[in-house]
Amino acid sequence: MRIFTYERATDEREAASAVAARPESKFISGGTNLLDLMKLEIERPAHLVDISRLPLDRIEDTPDGGLRVGAQVRNSDLAADPRVRARYPVLSQALLAGASGQIRNKASTGGNLLQRTRCLYFYDRSMPCNKRDPGSGCAALEGFNRMNAILGASEACIAVHPSDMAVALTALDARVETISPEGETRMIPAGDLHKLPGSTPHIETELAHGEMITAVTVPPPPPGRQIYRKVRDRASYAFALVSAAVVVDVGGAHVRGARIAMGGVAAKPWRADEAERWLVGKELSDRTFVAAAEAALQGAVGRGGNDFKIPLAKRTVRHALATAAEA
Repeated sequence: MRIFTYERATDEREAASAVAARPESKFISGGTNLLDLMKLEIERPAHLVDISRLPLDRIEDTPDGGLRVGAQVRNSDLAADPRVRARYPVLSQALLAGASGQIRNKASTGGNLLQRTRCLYFYDRSMPCNKRDPGSGCAALEGFNRMNAILGASEACIAVHPSDMAVALTALDARVETISPEGETRMIPAGDLHKLPGSTPHIETELAHGEMITAVTVPPPPPGRQIYRKVRDRASYAFALVSAAVVVDVGGAHVRGARIAMGGVAAKPWRADEAERWLVGKELSDRTFVAAAEAALQGAVGRGGNDFKIPLAKRTVRHALATAAEA
């Protein structure tokens, strides 16, 4: 491991300023992703700013009936919170589907959102990767790409974002709160936090250097039943081949409203807006859910090893919609 300096932040703006002051600085909280990347010398920060002890570890009710989740709330605590389990089961299910119990005990809300891709070539420093070394190429295009993207990818990068939590937050229309080194705050829709690769896959989020996530605000729960479905190679401690966070509101024999977000298919949680709009007013039937799944995967492109993800994602979305509509 390379030599680095370390400081422990005492307030939010101080933390943001400390990172902004040095180009090679990073925030560290639970460290469940960053420390692994440092050991492999993929991340090489010269300075770490520890934000784990900032007072951002509370889950609070908001006046409109939603929740405000501090950036330092641990994944295990968020998943187990009675309000989350009752109002946002899709979020609790997504969190419990991720990693292991030990990791969830350390991983923070903000860190989970900012974890980096698990693409094999990103982790292999002997291979080209535009996300790790801009301009070097993408080995996954012609390599082992079974886990890689089928939506929103580019010739520069076909990596996927690994967070389960981010998929659920996108379906719930959550907003990410941040603070800048100047003390300015802003709200970013969870579905807009991450960027598609385009020609600059190394620019992964909308955050400026030194801008720090302070909380995630979840609006009042949407009407309907919430479901998170994750398909993976083994039953636990594995990243999604594909996943779906859905909410279906049923009125009589028809769909009144729906939300669909997918994971494991793109460099960000993928919101199927067209499929959502198409579902409104449609009759509850397997044919309807099959058609919605087709619409959700419109434009999907495989790269050989991940071709199977397209029909798998369609089946996952269909099954999640049908299950949510059964209530």
